[in-house]
Amino acid sequence: MSEILVRRAKRSELSSVARMAAALVREHHLLDAQRFMLVEPVELGYRNWLGKEITRRGAVILVAEKDLEIVGYAYGTLESRNWNDLLDECGKLHDVYVVDGARRRRLATRLVESMLLELKALGAPRVVLMSADGNRAAQALFRSLGFRRTMVEMTRELEA
Repeated sequence: MSEILVRRAKRSELSSVARMAAALVREHHLLDAQRFMLVEPVELGYRNWLGKEITRRGAVILVAEKDLEIVGYAYGTLESRNWNDLLDECGKLHDVYVVDGARRRRLATRLVESMLLELKALGAPRVVLMSADGNRAAQALFRSLGFRRTMVEMTRELEA
């Protein structure tokens, strides 16, 4: 069995990360197309965004590598106080994704645990995340890692 390495992403790997990010966007869009935007080509948009984020001090992009192939990623940021959200300075875990063939091997757990360490090293006193309402597996994972529910997002579409 091959060893899996979780580490900071390299700029040369951002196309692979962007493909996984696009898959995550499409999964969310399928759950609720009105709530989750889908702007094609998603891969290009994410590639451009992550290309800026990879050099920013308050951003962390991690990858899970197996046999020289990127099979998962996590993206998190250090956030300042936000009065609108009543949220003091914190880390935010934005994305966690593992490709189908590599799931059920605790890779998401390792990515999240590594992200927690990275955000703590940046000074985050806590980490906050949002999870799609229909993504029960992700919510179970986050609960198992010590996350607790603190907010419930609700959306209502307005008539034209």
